[in-house]
Amino acid sequence: MARLADYFVVVGYDLDKRGGSEGQGHILQRFPEKDWEDNPFPQGIELFCQPNGWQLVPERERPSFFVSVLTDINSERHYCACFTFWEGLDNPQLQKAEASEVDEDEVPGLVQPAQVFAPKSLVLVSRLDHTEVFRNCLGLIYTVHVDSLSVPLETVIGNLLTCVIPVAGGSQINESPVCSLNLSVPQALACDWLLGCFQDQPGQEEREESLRTITLGAGDRQVIQTPINDSLPVSGSSVAHLFRQLGIVNVLYLFCAALTEHKILFLSSSYQRLTDACRALLAIMFPLKYSFTYVPILPGKLLEVLSTPTPFIIGVNSFFRSETQELVGSMTLDVIIADLDGGTVTIPECVHVSLLPDPLLQQTQTALSMVLDPELEIADHAFPPSSTQPSTLKVQDKEIRAVFLWLFGQLFHGYRWCLHIIRIHPEPVIRFHKAAFLGQRALTEDDFLMKVLDGMAFAGFISERGPPYRPTDLFDDLIANQVERIRQEECSPHKVMNHIKELAEQLFKNENPYPAVAMHKVQRPAESPGHNDPKNLAIFPPLDDVTVQLFIDHAAAKLKTAPPVVKAELRGMVPSGPPLGDIVDRHGHVLANSARRLEVVRNCITYIFDNKMLEAKKLMPAVLRALKGRAARVCLTQELNQHVLQNRAVLDDQQFDYIVRMMNCTLQDCSHMDEHGIAAVLLPLVTAFCRKLGAGITQFAYSCVQEHMVWTNMQFWEAMFYSDVQNHIRALYLEVDEGEQPTPSHGQQESGPAAGGQELLGALELASEQSRLWPTLNKEQQSERVQKEESTVFSQAIHYANRMSYLLLPLDTSKNRLLNRSGIGDVESVSNSYVTNSIAGSMAESYDTESGFEDAESSDVANSVVRFINRFVDKVCNESGVTNEHLKALHTMIPDIVQMHIETLDAVHRESKRLPPIQKPKLLRPILLAGEELVMDGMRVHLISDGREEATGAMGGPPLLPAEGAIFLTTYRLIFKGTPNDPLVGEQVVTRSFPIASLTKEKRISVSLSMDQFIQEGLQLRSCTFQLLKIAFDEEVASDLAEVFRKHMHKLRYPQHVQGTFAFTMGQSGKTLVEHKTKDKNQSIKTLSKNLVKSAKRTIGRQYVTRKKYSPPTWENRSSQQSELDEDEISVSEELDQGSLTLSSTIRSSDRQTMSNVVERACCRDYQRLGLGTLSNSLTRSKNEPFRISTVNRMYTVCKSYPGLLIVPQSIPDSTIQRISRCYRQNRFPVVCWRNSRTKAVLLRSAGLHAKGVVGFFKSPNAPSAGPSQADSTSLEQEKYMQAIISSMPSYSEPSGRNTLSGFTSTHMSISDSSDKLRQPKIGALMKQVMGGKEDIPGTFSRGALGQRARVISLSQPRVSGKARNPPGGKWGSIRGSGRLSAYNPEVGNRLSSKESPQPNGGPSEALFLRQQRAYLYIIGDKTQLKGGKQDSFQQWEVVPIEVCDVRQVKNSFKKLMKACVPSSATSESSMTFHRCLEESEWMCLLHRVLQVSVLVVELLDTGSSVMVSLEDGWDVTTQVVSLVQLLSDPYYRTLDGFRLLVEKEWLSFGHRFSHRGAQTLASQSSGFTPVFLQFLDCVHQIHLQFPMEFEFSQYYLKFLAYHYVSNRFRTFLLDSDYERIELGVLYEEKGERKNPQVCKSVWDYIDRLNKKTPIFFNYMFSPEDEEVLRPYSFISNLKVWDFYTEETLSEGPSYDWELVQRGRQERLAEEVPDKPDTTTPKSQRHIVWPCYDSRSRVVPDAITKLLQDLQSLEAELGLPPEKWKDTWDKIKANQRAEAKLENRPSFNSSLLMSSNLSHQRRSQGVYLPESGVGSSINLAMDYEASTTSTPVAGRPSTSTLYSQFQSTESENRSFEGILYKKGALLKPWKPRWFVLDKTKHQLRYYETRKDKDCTGVIELAEVESVIPATPTMGAPKHIEEKAFFDLKTTKRVYNFCAQDRPNAQLWMDSIQSCLSDA
Repeated sequence: MARLADYFVVVGYDLDKRGGSEGQGHILQRFPEKDWEDNPFPQGIELFCQPNGWQLVPERERPSFFVSVLTDINSERHYCACFTFWEGLDNPQLQKAEASEVDEDEVPGLVQPAQVFAPKSLVLVSRLDHTEVFRNCLGLIYTVHVDSLSVPLETVIGNLLTCVIPVAGGSQINESPVCSLNLSVPQALACDWLLGCFQDQPGQEEREESLRTITLGAGDRQVIQTPINDSLPVSGSSVAHLFRQLGIVNVLYLFCAALTEHKILFLSSSYQRLTDACRALLAIMFPLKYSFTYVPILPGKLLEVLSTPTPFIIGVNSFFRSETQELVGSMTLDVIIADLDGGTVTIPECVHVSLLPDPLLQQTQTALSMVLDPELEIADHAFPPSSTQPSTLKVQDKEIRAVFLWLFGQLFHGYRWCLHIIRIHPEPVIRFHKAAFLGQRALTEDDFLMKVLDGMAFAGFISERGPPYRPTDLFDDLIANQVERIRQEECSPHKVMNHIKELAEQLFKNENPYPAVAMHKVQRPAESPGHNDPKNLAIFPPLDDVTVQLFIDHAAAKLKTAPPVVKAELRGMVPSGPPLGDIVDRHGHVLANSARRLEVVRNCITYIFDNKMLEAKKLMPAVLRALKGRAARVCLTQELNQHVLQNRAVLDDQQFDYIVRMMNCTLQDCSHMDEHGIAAVLLPLVTAFCRKLGAGITQFAYSCVQEHMVWTNMQFWEAMFYSDVQNHIRALYLEVDEGEQPTPSHGQQESGPAAGGQELLGALELASEQSRLWPTLNKEQQSERVQKEESTVFSQAIHYANRMSYLLLPLDTSKNRLLNRSGIGDVESVSNSYVTNSIAGSMAESYDTESGFEDAESSDVANSVVRFINRFVDKVCNESGVTNEHLKALHTMIPDIVQMHIETLDAVHRESKRLPPIQKPKLLRPILLAGEELVMDGMRVHLISDGREEATGAMGGPPLLPAEGAIFLTTYRLIFKGTPNDPLVGEQVVTRSFPIASLTKEKRISVSLSMDQFIQEGLQLRSCTFQLLKIAFDEEVASDLAEVFRKHMHKLRYPQHVQGTFAFTMGQSGKTLVEHKTKDKNQSIKTLSKNLVKSAKRTIGRQYVTRKKYSPPTWENRSSQQSELDEDEISVSEELDQGSLTLSSTIRSSDRQTMSNVVERACCRDYQRLGLGTLSNSLTRSKNEPFRISTVNRMYTVCKSYPGLLIVPQSIPDSTIQRISRCYRQNRFPVVCWRNSRTKAVLLRSAGLHAKGVVGFFKSPNAPSAGPSQADSTSLEQEKYMQAIISSMPSYSEPSGRNTLSGFTSTHMSISDSSDKLRQPKIGALMKQVMGGKEDIPGTFSRGALGQRARVISLSQPRVSGKARNPPGGKWGSIRGSGRLSAYNPEVGNRLSSKESPQPNGGPSEALFLRQQRAYLYIIGDKTQLKGGKQDSFQQWEVVPIEVCDVRQVKNSFKKLMKACVPSSATSESSMTFHRCLEESEWMCLLHRVLQVSVLVVELLDTGSSVMVSLEDGWDVTTQVVSLVQLLSDPYYRTLDGFRLLVEKEWLSFGHRFSHRGAQTLASQSSGFTPVFLQFLDCVHQIHLQFPMEFEFSQYYLKFLAYHYVSNRFRTFLLDSDYERIELGVLYEEKGERKNPQVCKSVWDYIDRLNKKTPIFFNYMFSPEDEEVLRPYSFISNLKVWDFYTEETLSEGPSYDWELVQRGRQERLAEEVPDKPDTTTPKSQRHIVWPCYDSRSRVVPDAITKLLQDLQSLEAELGLPPEKWKDTWDKIKANQRAEAKLENRPSFNSSLLMSSNLSHQRRSQGVYLPESGVGSSINLAMDYEASTTSTPVAGRPSTSTLYSQFQSTESENRSFEGILYKKGALLKPWKPRWFVLDKTKHQLRYYETRKDKDCTGVIELAEVESVIPATPTMGAPKHIEEKAFFDLKTTKRVYNFCAQDRPNAQLWMDSIQSCLSDA
């Protein structure tokens, strides 16, 4: 029974404390005035009566009612029903104003009303939540007051406060109200009547009636329905309202947020709605109870509560919306805001609400929508049922709650199977095994359930519902009896709905046990006309407290005398419901472990115990794979259990080793939670299996399985402990009750809940029975049982302290691996507990010091283990009620237990070291190069598989990795050599290596191997040769040794100086490696360079030499300042005096030798080949040569990074060059590097200008300058230089004088005029693509742009004052027409693209004929450099601005490319596939950009314009472009010698910074690896793929260079320039100075030597055409990933160190040859080729290589002197050609592969299409992309152009080809021609000869009418038979043909006929 109302309070406006804008309320009266003992009066009620603040209002408002909820310190909720009405009072402001005339606070101009209204609240405080009853009672009191009824208010209030009702049980009131005062009793007699009341009780009939009602004595009566079961919440219709306000999805978000402990804030302008919404949210959380801050209505004054860090559910009036948002905003924005009025839920970005697991979420949403919107389902029905209205709100409310009840039934079913009961008496203590629950449900990964189980609400749920003997409710029934039904019905929504309706019915019945009872009779205030008239309304009177108190005292007295109401509480055993086990199977989460796998596990264990070790070894890999599955792990534990006798199983060494490996493998895949209870079952086993090590020393398995996280997880130990305690307590009561001994199997006794279903049931049943019997026992029996239980727990605690020390103390106590890693050593640890304990720390410390062991080595380990065990013991003992004495005893024991165990372990450790080591594979030695030495001998490591799947067997093939072997560090390489772990592949040798110089990243990793128990330290080493070594050090490798290895590796990777690299130290002793100085090889050059610098300093006028970093000079004084080299430390700040640096003054006679060396360099040989000048005496040099070789840089004074000899225009003196060089970055001024032999156009290279723009070129004299017109002179000299280059071109000096197109074509081009017109737009298209990237800002034609342009012109006007100029305004229109505005220089767009819109009639546009001429010189410059310069007035040169990729882009792109091609770990993310990563690296885009620019330059040179490439510092992109242009334009560079010359000239002599870009030394380490040269080689590889017959060298040659340019094996690619090479004395030593023939210092010599021996670098398809210019496709779709990046050969490592590979193969062959010839079994000739293991090119060579090899071996057998392969090849080729000429064969299949018939392959790449009228199909494709318009050529059928656009890149279709005689036109003879029948283009073409590229004529098959046999005509070939002739009749004429013989003719006729019929 409970009081309906505890307190009645009247709260009014406090007139005395009125201050500022807000008033205050104060309590006027409260009843009773004394607090109840069981329920103190809640503080702060006045705040909650007016949550918005106490304010006076000018107009009376209507009375309001709401219920606030206050929570007291004991978490009891008090419901405060507030009924507020407004009373009039005279305006205090006016009264105050009259009293004091002048009021400062007065706001002028506001009219104050005479009367204002103050709020007054009647408050009822109760612990019961009966909103409607409260509303009625307070309403009645107000009515009595307003309508002045004749009932005294004291009576009504007295009755209200004495009303007692049952809390639950469904019966209404079973006690009549103490007083039912009738209206007839006059007020004066009330007290007397009261006394009478107590004397005579009403009769039985009235009692029955009053059973159901209460009355307050004002003629009212109410029925109170109390719920049948008070554990179920009462919700009225609040849940239904909440769903209506917010919608399904929003409420589900709030529901999940509340369960996962987020902060939730409700906003509404209605207080009652806030209370209802909060109540509804709690109602749907049932059976969980919300245990955090819960304030449905928060007063405005307490808004700071919102900044609490704990979770909450709070309601705030919308009036405070802005304040709450400020508050919430100032916090971490982690509050979820639900706006009830707006229907929105706002979840901040930083909050992640975990939602229900997937199928459940969907099912819940479906069920909710069926409840809330039943019409949805039948909305589409043709004949919908007549009515499908949703239920009434009250019923709907219960249906929604039923859905959530059903949801919890699914979430929590089976939870009782995971309860551990650890004490029964005096109170049950229950713990929940979370890991087992999640594991059985297969929901360990589920975020939502994890958070719910860890939450406070669930902890409360367990402590409330865990006890096995208690009253049950609807939820217990659901869990116990309806799980099966839920499971079967979950897929059928209608069955689910039926179930939900049943549940809803029960919920409704619980809340409304007597729905039929007639409802209330309560007066309401009369609505009379003058009702609101203030005069009629009296002030609420003060009440007589004596009278009210009298009522209360009488009631109290009566209750004392009344007999106590004993309500029998129905307690019983709580049923557990079906166990969890089979649920998982139904979901199929049990891993598909076939019976076969379990069989393998069982067999293996049987073999081990039967000592059949060989059999076991074979099965081992399969077992370790099978153990990934849970079923196999369980099977393993069961099998091992059977071999344990009396808790012990002694094994021999090998058995022990295998068992430990299996245990480790099993534990390795267990998470630290051990959700499947595997570790729990293994725990007793690891203390059972052991081996004898020596006299009395036994090693147990636990010392070998410690490296698993599960042992450091406190929650695991707690669950294990509780499980064991439960078993023991169960055994205790089984003995007590039945006197029979329990005989559970060992495994079950130790196991968690997963193991034995029956046993667990027993424990809870027993506990329930014991709880029932407890009251019947006498005191002694009770205390005896409590003591027994307590000592059981205590003994288990000791047992666990031992167990924990076993698994936490490492065998070698000096290594504290496990504890350090998991942070056990910290005082805090993750735990399930909500109990905090202070004893732990203090006790642990004191006992540690007392135990007195001071062992320095192990004390830290011991301490951390002791601390961990202490924390565990404190926690479990407190929870399970162990006495303090026992706890202290434990704390004293633990350090001793640990110390004792450490001593035993030391002995075991000593003995275990003496064990013979396990047979590990012997370490294989690598083969070393001559001069390569080991720095560190092999360390045993495991090579782990990385992200490449080939070697792991994932793509098919054997699992070669992981492999076990050794890592070797030599002066040159890092080598791993070993054998695969998988014994089936065991005899293969796995080798992975890379040059130490190519290491780009080293990273420490920790790896756990499936085979071994330890987590090993490892390294991940990445090399830029696209190799990755992921190694884990074996446990025998000491960690300090690994550190030494790292240090050595770093020292070798980044030597102090380039002389420390392998190319220099090769062959020297490794001891000198650290720091050594070699004697200078070339003393003279060393001194020369020093003298140079000295003499330069001497000649400086003002001599101050500063050491500073280079910074670009400012705009004003740029021309006067000498630019310095980036890395040159000495900067000279005055100009050099020109005269003082002549050759004779600086070079001594001894150094003249150097000049002759310089002349021998590659560049000079090439200049002479190109006819670019000779080095003869300047007097005798013919003056008409346009260029000369200048020696101005012979001492490297002008530019350190250029070669000594440079090609410059004849007319430019050296002094000018020195001045010009200063305008360019790094002094790299323009020099000629190649000349087109046909058009005589030249290619120049230079760095970009120093300036921010081209202003250095064309600088206006007005610009302020440092010296008098110095800038002007430099700029003029530059112009002169450009003019000199232009003048050198023949086209410039021709009579026509200008490079007009007509002149150009007639002089140099052998293409017809029309074709040139077609070619024209193509360059424009190329140019546009090159100039405009997608990033271009599309130019808008604006005034600003024009204005700026005009300004630039006016600046530069004075220079050309005399000459007429066209105003540039007219150009803009056409630029706009071309679709892209170039903001840099508008004329380029016009002159190059010259694209106008075609005329409407389709004819060529006018502008095609009036096209402007092309410039003589194009300067390819960087966009960022070229702003603001003016154009050359005569348009003789033009600047093409392009975007270059800077080195940072290349560096980053390369890193991503490496990660794409060689990923460090396998990934399952779809976003990380190889192609996606490749695309993200943008490597292909960079190649595309470089190729595109190169093709543009090739086009320009080919059409007769010179080009100057002037990008960045002139040594990266410039070098790439210039080299590619020469390679494409000049066939010589596509030979082996030519390519070498190209690289030597453009890359080495012109100073590409190989050392800097390759980060070869310590100094350049920070700059990182930037593979500019590799990018160039990749571009060459792309061109090679498209034109396989144009290159003499093979793809392997390019890979070889790519590998060795970073390997540092050769000196060729070391250092940054010729100057540095001379200084170090390495430039000229390569010739004639070889002391050791074995050691090649130059990569070129090595290649030459190797090329003589083997055709590895030769391309058999090499069949060049004369003077062919290549124009490759550069679109990304045409580029292929270079296999250099992805291929590997694990059998021998990289194949680029040829001697190693050869020696390795010989050794392997030697091993394979048996000692004695085995005659019995024929040896198979088959050889299995494994991808990524074997080198396919060697095992399956191409036909020609194979034939050459066979020839060699035959020569060797016959004893002939071997002939060089090249001679053989050349002979065969010559014979072939001769034969081909002799017999004109019609078919080409009989000739050898290398015959020139292969020319069709060349066309395969779409290189040459004479019939399309366009130079090459690339142009067409580009035109197409740039959408330029081309005019069709008249008289040529358009189909051919159509076909050529879509021509396949694979191969031109030649359906049939051969020789036919064709009769010429009238009076012309018969001639043999090569005919090609092309089905695709539908034509018959003929050529002069087979080799010819240009076809002589075309017969369109579309025009052919018939093909018929014919007879010979006049002049026909004599010796051919008649039947060989046939005619082809077309619409225009008849062609006569003659084949070689009759079948051939028939073949031709049939072929043509089939073409015709196909069409």
